[in-house]
Amino acid sequence: MDASTWILLGLVVAAVIVAVARDVGLPLQAVAASSRLLAGFIEVLIPPQVLTRWLGGERMGQGILIGWAAGLALPGGPYVFFPVAANLLKHGAAAGPLITLLTAKTLVSPIRMLTYEAPLLGWPLTLARCIPGLLLPPVLGLLGQWLFNLFKR
Repeated sequence: MDASTWILLGLVVAAVIVAVARDVGLPLQAVAASSRLLAGFIEVLIPPQVLTRWLGGERMGQGILIGWAAGLALPGGPYVFFPVAANLLKHGAAAGPLITLLTAKTLVSPIRMLTYEAPLLGWPLTLARCIPGLLLPPVLGLLGQWLFNLFKR
């Protein structure tokens, strides 16, 4: 790491220490606010009409495939992807594609797989867990859409 990285790291650590000294929950509030900004940023980049067309109920198969890909590609933890999902729901995304997105995001995490699972548990167990995790989100999206329609009545 070069000097600028150490300086930035020091500034972040100092900011976290000051925030915790003021209020222990302040760093988590900052992360939550950042995730809302990300959700708003996505709303600006991709107009609601496009999101509704991609993830709406008219083309369920397409929406589930897009939700599946987005769930596998979306970075960050729950402070990032739940506000994004809430924003998508608010703008007309169907339940099935959102369930697919959330399921893909929570079941398969490349970072978790490469940093924790494979080194600690080995590749056979990691792959035995990961492959079903890759295949299950579309099935749960379809089942979830059916249940959502049932509960909505």
